[in-house]
Amino acid sequence: MANQGAKKRKEENARHMANLRRLIIACNIIYVLVRMLIFHSTFTWKHWVGLLLTSVAYLIPYQQLAAMAQPSYADEGELLDGGFDMSTGGICGYLHDVIYITSFVQIMSIISGKFWYTYLVMPAFGAYKSFGLIKGFLSQRSEGVEEDEKTRKKREKMEKKASRGKIVRTRNR
Repeated sequence: MANQGAKKRKEENARHMANLRRLIIACNIIYVLVRMLIFHSTFTWKHWVGLLLTSVAYLIPYQQLAAMAQPSYADEGELLDGGFDMSTGGICGYLHDVIYITSFVQIMSIISGKFWYTYLVMPAFGAYKSFGLIKGFLSQRSEGVEEDEKTRKKREKMEKKASRGKIVRTRNR
C-alpha cells in the first residue's frame, strides 16, 4: 500500500509522455507526407528550415518534460517519487504550450506560410511576463514624493486604528 501515489503518478507521467510523443510524431508525419509528397512542387528550402525549426521546438521542451517526469528510486530500487505532476502550471504548462503551438504551426503551415507568424505569440508572451516582473522590481512611487493632505490623514487614521488592536464584542443572551 505504501507509495501508491508515487506509482500512480509514474503511470500517469508515462501515459502523458507517450501521448505527447504520439502528437509530435503524428504532426511530423502529416507535415512530411502532405507538404513534401503532395505539395512537392511548392516545397522550397524555407520548408526544410521550418521542419528543422519545429523539430528543435519539439525536442527541447519534450526533453525537459521527460526529465521532469522521471521517477526517483532509492538505492534498493524502491520507488520514492513518481516524478513531477504534469498537470500543474508554471514552467511545465509553458513547455506544454510550446509543444501545442508548434504542432499547430506545423500543421497549419501546410495551408499557408502566414501561420509561421503564430510563433510570435511565444516571445510576445515572454515579454509580457518579463514586463510584469520588471515592473514589480521598479517602484511606482519614489521615496521623495510627498503625499497630499487627504492621503496623509487617511494613512494616519489607519495606523492609529491598527495600533489600538481589535476589540471583540460578544452578544449577551
